[in-house]
Amino acid sequence: MQVHLKKYAWTFVACLGFWPVLLAAQSFDVTRNLADCKNGRNTCDHSKLTPSESLDVAKADQERNIFKCRYGLEPCDRSKFTPLEATALAVADHQRNVSNCESGIGPCDSGKLTRLEVRDVAIAASQRNVANCKDDIGDCNRSNLSPSEIEAIDIARHQTNFSNCEAGTGSCIHSALTSSEVMEVTAAEHKRNLHNCANGWSECDQSKLSPSEVRQTASAEDDRNIAACRAGQNSCDYSKLTPLQISTLAATEHQRNYKACLKGYGYCDPAQLTAAEAAAIPSGNTRGVDSGQN
Repeated sequence: MQVHLKKYAWTFVACLGFWPVLLAAQSFDVTRNLADCKNGRNTCDHSKLTPSESLDVAKADQERNIFKCRYGLEPCDRSKFTPLEATALAVADHQRNVSNCESGIGPCDSGKLTRLEVRDVAIAASQRNVANCKDDIGDCNRSNLSPSEIEAIDIARHQTNFSNCEAGTGSCIHSALTSSEVMEVTAAEHKRNLHNCANGWSECDQSKLSPSEVRQTASAEDDRNIAACRAGQNSCDYSKLTPLQISTLAATEHQRNYKACLKGYGYCDPAQLTAAEAAAIPSGNTRGVDSGQN
């Protein structure tokens, strides 16, 4: 009998040990269910809600419904609105309709506009049409433009075309340029081509250069190649160097190598040193190079 009592006692103690875990799991389920209900998820179980939680969920449902109705989202149930909420929604609907009509974006019901709003919408549409015609984008109805607007737009578009041709960007219609503008554009194109050639860029047409410009471009290319060779860059083309340049470059490289060996910093090739230079190198400065050669 005493053994059975001890067994039951230990069983009871074990159950008490699991009780906090069960309570925590139950609390977690209740919290998650409340969150699901407030967010309108299908996993919501309304039967597990307390009266106060049901009120909170109903409030969340109403706020979500108002939000959807206000921004034209579905589902939207207007029958659940109070008179104040219905009025606020009507104001928001009207403002959204006016905004759509003025911007020309989204559904627009002009029948719901006031007389002054119709006037403002017409002004906005006229301004939008002028901008479209001026920038040559979107819908442009020239028949709705006044003579002064047409003149201003034509001047602006001509200036834009001239700027594009001169800068070599965007759309350029050469036939629309005046004789003086053609001369300016031709000069700008020649200057741009010379700049490209002088810098070794791909958009270079050597055939459009004068003899002096060809020599200028060749000199600039020669300077770039010498600089690349001095810096040990991959773009260096030794075959384009003159004997004098090769000799000068060799002397420069010899001095660089000697300084590297002398200071013990940088690439050092002891084989390029003279006997006098090698004798001046501190012991150990070329050890890393020597050990790599062994």
